[in-house]
Amino acid sequence: MTIRVVVADDQELVRSGFAMILDAQPDIEVAAEAGDGAEAVEAVRRHTPDVALLDIRMPRLDGIGACREIAASGACRTVMLTTFDSDEYVYEALHAGASGFLLKDVRRDDLVHAVRVVARGDSLLAPSVARRLVEQYTRATARPRRPDPRLDALTGRERETLLLLARGLSNAEIAAELVVSEHTVKTHVGNVLAKLGLRDRIQAVICAYETGLITAGDPPPGGAAGPGSSPASARN
Repeated sequence: MTIRVVVADDQELVRSGFAMILDAQPDIEVAAEAGDGAEAVEAVRRHTPDVALLDIRMPRLDGIGACREIAASGACRTVMLTTFDSDEYVYEALHAGASGFLLKDVRRDDLVHAVRVVARGDSLLAPSVARRLVEQYTRATARPRRPDPRLDALTGRERETLLLLARGLSNAEIAAELVVSEHTVKTHVGNVLAKLGLRDRIQAVICAYETGLITAGDPPPGGAAGPGSSPASARN
């Protein structure tokens, strides 16, 4: 199956470079390019791609606004691109519906991998972006907080699963930790997402920090990979 992609960036050379890399893959087709968020939204409506690559800072409508409209309108999934791993919009972009977040200096192979990962329904974060997301929550959770009632919907085993998801474990690793089969883990993950109204595992990580299930000092999602490490993907 061919993965159809829309690439949106206000810098033509950057946009064309990403498009050329992706179009060279046998299983990926660039359906359209866009120079701003409004064009990206229109291109997604017109071409119904599987994935939209969105620069987070664009004129007219920025990447976050475009992501929000695209996420609300259909099945197309989004990957946000930024020059800065300290971008203050990481949290907002993920809440807008982004399924992935990459730096623009991403390696060619990692860019292609990210598109494939997100297209199959999984989620992905560059390690440095994951660390920044964790830092935001550790600051927020440093103050006392009441137990979050959202967690009451989960069984004890589902809480354990959510905690391990937030620590960046794969299904196989969770299965080993809980001494159950991977099929059972998939069932637990599905129950967690359904009960908490979450779209994917990235939102599960956010929820784990929001509810205080995981706090400062706990291992970050995606592990402690260095800046040159490959993006961390998570399988549903």
